[in-house]
Amino acid sequence: MPKRFFELADDVNAPHRWHLATPTTRHGQKVDEALFMRGVPVHDQGRLRVPAEIAGKALDFTQAGIGIPVVHVRVASMFSELAPDDVQLIPVDVESQPDQYLLLVTTRLIRCIDETASRIRLWTHEDGAPHMVGRYASVRDMRIDKPKAGNAKVFRCEGWIGPLIVSGEIKDALERMSATGTRFEEV
Repeated sequence: MPKRFFELADDVNAPHRWHLATPTTRHGQKVDEALFMRGVPVHDQGRLRVPAEIAGKALDFTQAGIGIPVVHVRVASMFSELAPDDVQLIPVDVESQPDQYLLLVTTRLIRCIDETASRIRLWTHEDGAPHMVGRYASVRDMRIDKPKAGNAKVFRCEGWIGPLIVSGEIKDALERMSATGTRFEEV
């Protein structure tokens, strides 16, 4: 059976759900969100805290701030077991939560967007950002070039790091454990 990949995103339509803000240091300073989305390991930032923007039902998978994955310890254990070489797990304190949560950092960055099957737009000189020319300006209906993704189970795409990509094996494991807060779109 051919390998399948999915974008794993936050189910923002889950009823009565919490919404988490950008992680902060213990002194309340916001951390650079991009650090956690570059597809590389993150150096020690000290114990981080995740404030709740909107209190509500805690979820097993949430994207804090602009897309930093925050996972319940049981979900973190599954990622650690099935994709140990693809993830870094950083313990965090989530406001008003006694349960243990971790930031899920993807440590693999792969150049694998299928540019012929995806709808992409590249930056041009006319866009007025010379340092961006030739890079992705937008990627819609993203598709993964599966051979380029190889044996990866969790990764971000070089040039378009926003989406968190997981293998069908990870998707199936999250569904079997009935992890709350997950939404999948095949890529």
